[in-house]
Amino acid sequence: MDTGTHVVMGIAVGSIATLDPVVANDPLLAQTIMLGALIGSQAPDFDTVLKLRNNAKYIRNHRGITHSIPAVVLWPILITAALAFFIPGVNLLHLWAWTFSAVILHVFVDIFNAYGTQALYPFKKKWIALGVIYIFDPFIFICHIVAIIFWQIGFHQGYTFLTLYFVLIFYYVWRFYARNKVYKLAMKEHHDATHVFISPSFKWRRWHVVIRTKDMMYVAQAEKDQIKYHESYPFEPIPNTPIINAAKKDENLSAFLSFSPSYRWEIVDEGDHQEVRFIDLRYRSKGHYPFVAIVKLDNNYNILSSYTGWIYNQDTLKKKLEFATE
Repeated sequence: MDTGTHVVMGIAVGSIATLDPVVANDPLLAQTIMLGALIGSQAPDFDTVLKLRNNAKYIRNHRGITHSIPAVVLWPILITAALAFFIPGVNLLHLWAWTFSAVILHVFVDIFNAYGTQALYPFKKKWIALGVIYIFDPFIFICHIVAIIFWQIGFHQGYTFLTLYFVLIFYYVWRFYARNKVYKLAMKEHHDATHVFISPSFKWRRWHVVIRTKDMMYVAQAEKDQIKYHESYPFEPIPNTPIINAAKKDENLSAFLSFSPSYRWEIVDEGDHQEVRFIDLRYRSKGHYPFVAIVKLDNNYNILSSYTGWIYNQDTLKKKLEFATE
């Protein structure tokens, strides 16, 4: 989820903690737990600093080790220890328990969008991405804001947020049901489909769909029990050729391939150099596929520059590649 949603979820955890009798009878502990929950709701995303290095490091590692089982155990301990140092005398067990709740809630809700997390690492390295909730879900965020308003005007803090989370359980169930309908619709139209990639969009009833068969890939949009097709491409596995093998050694393309399960590739001859381009088909926006990996090579297959990330026009991409060359 986005940072704002994780913040309001931290407030929700800190508020529900007031239903704990020990917390309810200790105002200092309640305030410390609210602070711990807010920090815990952000802690797994501290790996965002990887963006300062490069996109490849960020794409390959974001929501990886910081969302893993060891990290989920370690974050609450570190946060509790830090808070106890500055606020001595608070109940460490209850502070740890509610901070742990905030951390695990963060990791849990991240599983439900298309990006996913490595939440089961080190037992499983596979990214878990259920693809039922958009990275910023207006309903979830607004419901939290409404709950905060109710609390501020006098409603019971703990029960207000507890009620909200009962509502959200039903919302998540409905989203699974809606996604399942899209999957069944796609399989009904393509009995030979080997993969169906479904991603939520900002609009509730609209889903991005990529259907892959043995021979073709279809980029589509599902809405109101109908599938609208945008483009189709022949399904071409990545070939074992010198230029492709050279490009795959690049860290930007390697990061892209570790992240994207649904893409098409092409080789473009630019005369004095060649470009190997990979385009993620899941994020079609206004007729454009903004998430790409580009490797620029000379005619001897030496890598000149590369880029992976979000690009919305060719001029920007050209500048990125030129900057990387320098």
